[in-house]
Formats: sequence, structure tokens, C-alpha cells
Amino acid sequence: MIKVYFCAEMVADAQSFSPSAGKPREVVASWRRRFPVLEFVEPEAVGFDEFCLAHDADYVRGVLALRRCNGFGNRLPEVARTLSWTSGAMLSAARAALVDGCAVAPVSGFHHACHAEGGGYCTFNGLIIAAQVLRRERAVARVGILDFDQHYGNGTSQIIRELGLDWIEHYSAGAWWDQAEQAEDFLAAIPNLLARFAACDVLLYQAGADPHHRDPLGGWLTTAQLRIRDRRVFETCRAMDLPVAWNLAGGYQTPLRKVLDIHDHTMLECLAARAAPDPPG
Repeated sequence: MIKVYFCAEMVADAQSFSPSAGKPREVVASWRRRFPVLEFVEPEAVGFDEFCLAHDADYVRGVLALRRCNGFGNRLPEVARTLSWTSGAMLSAARAALVDGCAVAPVSGFHHACHAEGGGYCTFNGLIIAAQVLRRERAVARVGILDFDQHYGNGTSQIIRELGLDWIEHYSAGAWWDQAEQAEDFLAAIPNLLARFAACDVLLYQAGADPHHRDPLGGWLTTAQLRIRDRRVFETCRAMDLPVAWNLAGGYQTPLRKVLDIHDHTMLECLAARAAPDPPG
């Protein structure tokens, strides 16, 4: 059974082109119908001190007090209220993955958030927050962040540089792969890409839906290729005995059902990899 960390407090109407603030509720509703084996668990919220492990304190105060814009470019209180829970879901999933081998945070909106500013529909970087808290708790020595969103995780990279977090191994596919003619080479490269995380205690995986070839902000992987991408990530992690906590990342097609289908497929591949027999020996 795989734990999925969700609560209603994670959801808001961000009044934005991006559906990410409202998507957790829709994804979870779809998963409840399709995957009765999942265990839905309320996450623990993070707070000011945890946010400041990744972000400038004045920026954090400004966002939470509605004096500074969030990653959606507005100051809506309903968005601010979700932030402790979305980053908390990522942290809760990472903690669970260390015990169970795999867990899920059905949230988006992390990797464009820099140390002192948000952007690209990302306010706080829950990936870095989760890594920093686990390190502070002495639960891990090294953390991997594998970002298979369409877009480069500039915020994640910037915070790692700003804070000197050389114990985080970060790979963002958006820096290297974004053309349809690269698809087969990309898929073939995934096991070797995962090898760079062999020394990590846990992998945080952004399973982006926006590389889909029909996404208005993507455009290079077919539905079948996205499934192969996820299958190779989960199968390789299992073969490496590498715990993985994954989240949803981007996806902008309309109607939203098209995005939900992609996230459903990621869950299917995750469940299949977890259910497969252990390799001999």
C-alpha cells in the first residue's frame, strides 16, 4: 500500500492560468475511484522556521502576511493558507518513503521558487524544504531531486547554490531535453541518469505532466512515452533500493481531465513497479 498525503487545506482557487493550486483535490478524487489500494493520510504542516531553511526570512514573512506576491503573481489569502500544507505534504511523503520505500505528495508548484522570490506558479520550494528538514533531523546524509517537468528547475538550482547545499544531487531534464526527436534517447538514458543518485538516501521525483506533446507549455513526449518515463524511474529506483517520494509538477491542458489522465498513468506505473516480484538474488 502506498501512502498519499492529502488534506483539503492544500487546495485553493489561485485565479490563475495554472490549475496547480486546485489540482490536488481533483487528482485525489480520480485516484480514490481508480486505486482502492492507496492509503490517504493527512500531512503534517510546516511553518515559518521550515520555510526559512530554503528561503529568505523577509520573503517568507511578506508572502504569509500578504505583503508580497505569491508564485501566481497575486496576494490571495486562500493561496497563502495552502503553503504550509503543500510543502508539508512533500515532507511527509519523503519521511514515509524512507520507511516504506515510496510515497506521494499530490502537489505542484515548487521548482521555480528561488531563495528570495517566487515565480512560475511556485511560491515556496517544497523540494528543498523537505530535503533540509530531513537533513536537520539527521534522517538523511544526501538527497536526490530528479525533476522531469518540462521546464528547468531554476529555483531549486539557485537555492542549492545560494545556500551551498552540496549534499543535494539535482538533475532537471528541462535543461537538456525538450525536443520530440530526443524522446527515444531520453527514455534510454533514464537508468543511467538515476545512477547519479546511488549515494542518496531518498529521491524526490517531480513527475511533470507538461512534457506531453499536446500541452500548451510542453510538447515533446507522447502519452505512451510519458508512461515509459515513469516506469523506468520507478523500476530503476526499486532495483537500486532507492526510496522515492514523488509529486505532480506541471500540466496545463484543458479540460483538466487530460492532465488527470497523465497523473493517473504515473500512479499506475508506480503501483506496477511496487507490485513486481523482487529480482532474483
